[in-house]
Amino acid sequence: MLATTSDLVNSSHPLSNGPQPLENLSPDWNRQQQEAWKLFQDLPMPKRKDVEWRFANVSVLDLKPYHTRHDFSSTDQKLARDQVQQNPESLASAVFLNDQLLDFQPLPEEWIKKGVIWESLESAIQNHPELIKKHFMAHPSRLGSEKFAALHKAFTRSGAVLYVPKGVELKEPIIVNHFISGTNTAVFPHTLVIAEENSQVFFVEYFRSLDQEPAFACAVNDLIVAPSAKLDYLAVQLWSEKTLSFQLGSTLVDKDASSKVFHVNIGGSFARIETHSQLLGTGARSEMLALTVAHDRQEFDQRTLQDHQAPHTWSDLLYKNTLNHRSKTIFKGLIKVEHGAFQTDAYQKNRNLLLHSEAEADSMPGLEIENDDVKCSHGATTGQIDAEELFYMQARGINPDLAKYLIGLGFCETVLARFLHEKINEHIRRLVEEKFRRSTQVKMVDAKAEKIDETDVRSLQGTV
Repeated sequence: MLATTSDLVNSSHPLSNGPQPLENLSPDWNRQQQEAWKLFQDLPMPKRKDVEWRFANVSVLDLKPYHTRHDFSSTDQKLARDQVQQNPESLASAVFLNDQLLDFQPLPEEWIKKGVIWESLESAIQNHPELIKKHFMAHPSRLGSEKFAALHKAFTRSGAVLYVPKGVELKEPIIVNHFISGTNTAVFPHTLVIAEENSQVFFVEYFRSLDQEPAFACAVNDLIVAPSAKLDYLAVQLWSEKTLSFQLGSTLVDKDASSKVFHVNIGGSFARIETHSQLLGTGARSEMLALTVAHDRQEFDQRTLQDHQAPHTWSDLLYKNTLNHRSKTIFKGLIKVEHGAFQTDAYQKNRNLLLHSEAEADSMPGLEIENDDVKCSHGATTGQIDAEELFYMQARGINPDLAKYLIGLGFCETVLARFLHEKINEHIRRLVEEKFRRSTQVKMVDAKAEKIDETDVRSLQGTV
């Protein structure tokens, strides 16, 4: 069960002052946070010329305005509860607001009796210190954001921990909602999921803002998949479009295990997403999916590593981005086949659909192979909507902006088809459709043109 969180701190605390010691946690944890803070201070701020930050707008990485804020009003509480994404079939859930636990739904007793641990990070630090010591950020992503990973470790106090013992199958989702409220609020959500041998887990996270104020979010997940286990993980990022966002993920996949990690990127002003998948044992399988819908001046920076460390392993990456207005996406992915990882199958695809002539997509797929007898492919494509396809739709009375909207929805569908959870997929479709409607309206406002009638949109969605 979940322990009660610490009392709320009714004041703001600038990041520049460093982390405050938490009285309810161990001196060892506070010491680790101070060490992480020192590491953050010692590491240099990324520069545009750095290989891992090529093409990125590093000028947005000024953290001076942001502060931690662990209080919230009753209005914030009600608004968060009203926006919580629930699923009637979910096994358990948690809701966090400004890094404080707001609501918690425990697992049914039958799963607790089987040894499943479902707690907040704060509770797990107290109740299961050895588990946290072994797995918490033990294998961090090393794709360029080490400085921000250290910042996360220094400030994190909030998040979810799920431990599933050997042979236990949780086929229905565990759902976590994270919310931000207040101008320049900083949050540091953390997720630790451990799926032991022959277990099965489905874990879903939503990241939302309660307002449209500037904010800073630095989220990290540790996903551990033991031999023959199966893990499906979904992160839906819906921060406000004034939020500076980092999502740093590390996945360890052991012998004959499989992981599927899916990122849906909708919010944020600048969003950096790093996903590092390590295939540690023979027969390990890793599927990496992402769907990004960018508009206005949003920038999404995606960095990935498929690291094959054992023979007979398989990985497949599909990242699709749609871009409108002056938005920008960056994709830099590497397939690494280490010495001895023979008979590796690895695939990597990045597809970019430009809905506006000023949108920009930079792609840098790559291979690093230290072994013979492998099958690897990588590639990226960037292009605008086919003129003939657009003409075909216009000839049937669909105006150009609505036509682009519908074609963009169809472009996204192939990623959703790979994520085999239809009820969750339906909600993702609605979120994508809503973003496309807003995206089209932003464009139309810029052009001082007539707004698309949403009734017409809904009537044509079935054609996609």
